[in-house]
Amino acid sequence: MYPPEDGWTYEQVKDLALPCGWELLGGKIVVRGKTSWWHDEVRDELYHRLRSAKREPFTANIERWTMLDERSVLTPDVLVFDKRDLDVRTLDCTPAGKAVLAVEVVSPGTRSEDRYYKPAMYADAKIDHYWRVERGEDDLPVVYEFWLHREVDWYIPSPECFKHTGTLKTDVPFPIEIDLRSLIEV
Repeated sequence: MYPPEDGWTYEQVKDLALPCGWELLGGKIVVRGKTSWWHDEVRDELYHRLRSAKREPFTANIERWTMLDERSVLTPDVLVFDKRDLDVRTLDCTPAGKAVLAVEVVSPGTRSEDRYYKPAMYADAKIDHYWRVERGEDDLPVVYEFWLHREVDWYIPSPECFKHTGTLKTDVPFPIEIDLRSLIEV
């Protein structure tokens, strides 16, 4: 596989029979790393809680391809988006302009991407909110909540509470309260 000189586009890559999960970052195909039980459990439970709390016109999805531009297509662990004017039954790639919250659950192999690269790309694509979920003490999830500061096109900590431990309580993109311990109960 030889990439085009100016990099791959989503249209060129989406139907390729690739042997792994992938994302497209600046025209480069990037292999998605292996996740752990903890990562998947936290991701899935956050998705269920967000989906249960959602308000119209929003919906939530797991690992939904999100087109930031034609050469950058990421798959946030959880994505909340405005479904108006979209046929969600046939949608294969959510436009970033419809996304209101991108959530990344950090894994050992994705620390740099989830802490630096992806937030910068989501901010550039004007996604209003970003949550980064880290594995804290005693394996409990810690949620860092950011909102997009439009004057600088960069994420800054939420004014109400930047670091959620024990309980995640926020009003954006809609009111929700989550006992973080409950995300990993077995």
